[in-house]
Order: sequence, then C-alpha cells, then structure tokens
Amino acid sequence: MSQYVTRLGRLSSAAPPRLRLHRKPRRVAMLSVHTSPLHQPGTGDAGGMNVYIVELAQRLAAINIEVEIFTRSTTAALPPTVELAPGVLVRHVDAGPYEGLAKEELPAQLCAFTHGVMQAWAGHRPGYYDLVHSHYWLSGHVGWLAAQRWGAPLVHAMHTMAKVKNANLADGDTPEPAARVIGETQIVAAADRLIANTAEEREELVRHYAADPANVAVVHPGVNLDRFRPADGRAAARARLDLPQDALIPLFAGRIQPLKAPDVLLRAVAVLLDERPELRSRLLVPVVGGLSGSGLAKPEGLQKLAARLGIADVVRFHPPVGQEQLADWFRAASVLVMPSYSESFGLVAIEAQAAGTPVIAAAVGGLPVAVDDGRTGILVQGHNPGAYARVLADFADDPSLTPRMGEAAARHARSFGWDTAAAATADVYTAAAQSYRRRVRSHHG
Repeated sequence: MSQYVTRLGRLSSAAPPRLRLHRKPRRVAMLSVHTSPLHQPGTGDAGGMNVYIVELAQRLAAINIEVEIFTRSTTAALPPTVELAPGVLVRHVDAGPYEGLAKEELPAQLCAFTHGVMQAWAGHRPGYYDLVHSHYWLSGHVGWLAAQRWGAPLVHAMHTMAKVKNANLADGDTPEPAARVIGETQIVAAADRLIANTAEEREELVRHYAADPANVAVVHPGVNLDRFRPADGRAAARARLDLPQDALIPLFAGRIQPLKAPDVLLRAVAVLLDERPELRSRLLVPVVGGLSGSGLAKPEGLQKLAARLGIADVVRFHPPVGQEQLADWFRAASVLVMPSYSESFGLVAIEAQAAGTPVIAAAVGGLPVAVDDGRTGILVQGHNPGAYARVLADFADDPSLTPRMGEAAARHARSFGWDTAAAATADVYTAAAQSYRRRVRSHHG
C-alpha cells in the first residue's frame, strides 16, 4: 500500500496542484473506514469515535464547512449517500464483504476502499475537496493517498495508538500488530497536521512516533450538552429505567473488551460485598454495552465471571442503547466506573459528568483531563479491584457524595462543548492549508 501511495504521489506531483486562494477550507473529505457514523455506539467497533465524527461534522457544517464522510458499507441495503444533517453527507464505499469482517482484516481492503473514494472524487471538478481529515490509522492510509492525489492538505486524528495500547495491555489481551505501528508511523510523517485529544496524547505522538511538535494541535473532544444534562434528576431517571430509588448504582457503559476493564468493576464489587455483606441488598451494577474487539473471543466471559465471583444477583447486563437512553442511564447512576487500561480521551466520562454524575476512573490517557480528581470524581492509580472497592465504599457511606460531586461534574463538563471543539478544528484546518501551501511553493519553487 505504501509503495502504491509513493508511486501515485510521484505521478501526481508532476504538476503543481491548484493553490487555494481562500483561507478556511470550505469542503472537507472526512474518512472513517472501519466504523460508520450511522452505527450505534457501544456495538461492535462503534464507540466514542463515532460520536466524535458525527458531532464534529455537524458543528463544522454549522460554521459553513461542508463535510463528506466516507465509510465502508456494512450492508447491501445502504444507499450510496445519506444526508446526516444539512452540510453533512455520508458516502458508503464498497470494500470487502458487507458483514463478518473484523477490524483486523480491514487492512487488506484499503485498496478497494481507496478505489471507491477515488471513484467518488472522479465525478467532481479538480479542487472539489479542500482538505482531507482522516480518523484512526486505517483511514489515515487512505487519506495519505487521497490528499496526495487531490493536491490537498491532510489532517489526521489517531484516536488510539498501537504503541500506547501495547504498553498498557490488560492481562491476556492481544497486542496490536507491527503492521499497525508501521502504518501509524508513516501517517504521522505524511500528515500536515495531527489532532491530539489531550496534551498527553500530543507528547505520546512526539515520543513514540517522532511527530514534529509544531504539527500537533490539541483539541479536546466535546460533549452534546443538549442531550447530556442533569434534566429532571436521578429519581426520575431511575423511575423510567425501573431501577431502585435508594440503591448504590455503579454503572459501566461502553464496549465489553479487556481494554475497557469491566472485569475490574465486577471484581471490585466482589471485594466490597466480601467486606461489607450488608450492602448487597442496596447494590445494583448495570453493565451497558456490547462485545467488541478481543472481547468477542469470550462472549459469555463477563457473565461467567459474575457467577464465579458470586455477584450475579447484583449485576444486570444490558445491551447497548441509543444516546437519549444512555443519558438516562448516566443520570440514574450513583457513579460511572471507567477502569480502562488505555483511553485517548474517555468521552463517556465527560458525557456522564454532563448528566450530573461523578466518575471513578483509572488515571490513564485523557481521563485525568476529563475528570477533575476529588471534585467531579475520583482517579484511581492502577487496576487493583481493592482500590476501586474502597472508593465505592465511600459512595455507599456518604449519600451526599453523588449529588455534591455530580453538581461540580455538570459544571466541569460545560467547558467541553462541541462548538468549541469545532472552532478549534477549523483553526487546525486553516493552519494545515497554510503549511501545505508553503510546502507546495518550496517544492515547486
């Protein structure tokens, strides 16, 4: 693939691309190969990145930057294009079989996907897309080629990085392959600008992938503050979801895979009940989400663990839910628990806080940015279930902790609006276009 890119790049650099006179890109080709913005988060490989792309695209359109999102077709019933919102178009590209293709098998489909992207572009006048914004390394490879072919700047967001994930693996989890590390390194070198969720992610790009610090911009993801808000409160949300009013409800919400560590929450609950058996009658632990990634290898793993730990009676497994109902689960919970081994940002933590619920989270990745330790939640060092059990005991013993921290959490989350994120992203686009123009001028000077 990389040789293909290089060869095409040489072919396309024979004539200088048309230099844009306007500064802010007006039309962006956004690439999301492995996960569609139309998929429900919490299912398969759909998660925070889906939410990120949908929200960002809509807010960019609101500030007059049109967005076309290219994603892989996962069913024959999908129309070639779907208008997601005014100014936001989703283009479905045929690449490989519609169903049953794991994320790990997608690199073999990148040429087919690139072909589909090029076909869509071939119907337009030259210079139709002002900029390419790719999400995740698979899209980055297609973006690299498309940007070279179209004479447009490339902006890339990693979302997660192989080297960072491999350095923080859960026990028994599968490491990311070397091919991904190589691919990410190539994209870092090729992109005009990289977008990092946090300052820590920016440092990781520089340290692990030799990114030029001047080319990495930090843009915090946003949260939909209209959807995720305290609304009519905890009691009403519990009534709607048929949950007991006086229970301690530590919630897990997300994809069920070792990386997200839902097992740590279950083990913590087992430790808590072992030490404090009287809490069993007022404890309920909802696990809301679907299997994903290496979690698919053991589909019943978490249910079996709950049974083995003797806590199956207090754990309630619930399939993924839409965003509106997810907001209700957040409102209903006493606390959201995120014991992840790695998180580039942890969007779920901001969503829960925006709904007025504190968060217990592992002090990894972007979670120390998302959670204000001691004020809007508690950060836990490491993944020892006993440490999580101690924090859960604090919430059990002090009923005022949830509303007090919840109020601070809702205030904290207000600074993470998507409008702010979209404006900052538009600034990155402008900077990428300017550095691209400089590069082209020096190349052809």
